[in-house]
Amino acid sequence: MREIVLDTETTGFEPEEGHKIIEIGAVELDNHVMTGRTYQAYIQPERDVPADSIAVHGITEAFLKDKPVFSQIYMDFIEFIGDAKLVIHNAAFDIKFLNYELKQVGYPALKMDRVVDTLDMARRKFPGSPANLDALCRRFNIDLSAREVHGALLDSQLLSEVYLELLGGRQHGMMLAADGAPNDSNQAAMSAQISKERPFREPRVFSASTEEVAAHGEMLEKLKDPMWKKSAEK
Repeated sequence: MREIVLDTETTGFEPEEGHKIIEIGAVELDNHVMTGRTYQAYIQPERDVPADSIAVHGITEAFLKDKPVFSQIYMDFIEFIGDAKLVIHNAAFDIKFLNYELKQVGYPALKMDRVVDTLDMARRKFPGSPANLDALCRRFNIDLSAREVHGALLDSQLLSEVYLELLGGRQHGMMLAADGAPNDSNQAAMSAQISKERPFREPRVFSASTEEVAAHGEMLEKLKDPMWKKSAEK
């Protein structure tokens, strides 16, 4: 099962107000395992980048000056995600921006039925607790030392780890190789465990007392048409 964990950075909150995507980052998962394949694109928004946005992601107009516009990169992005399920934190925000940009270039919108929102997952699993990416990383002891500012690719990599934890933990499937069979090292470990010598212990004897035997006999006499009596009569 192929999934794409993705994130975007933008100049603001509303594409209808002229705000644009300036970075897309994505990480590929195969059967809930990170494959190492990633996608990243910085995008020239053809507008200014407000100071309050720069404070969040650190991406400046000067840095974006020579970057391609969305119409030059969107097909590479579409090819990377393919028809995979999309895993996004607060998905409505990113999908809103992506679909606005895709509409401008005449490409069909991404449908929400292919999206998994990890924000919803976290709120269901931990009701009443903080569910932002930083809080979830701290909850699952995921290293945040590299996250001085937000970045779409870095956040996608962190979200990949959070997503696996929300599914039940990174130990899920650890004993199985990609084809569903134990890998060599795990097979050896399991064989060693099975063949481990165990100390011999004499069987313990439990004898019923005279009172217990009598009580058992009285109980049997109270049973109506027991099967063993019918067998004895035959």
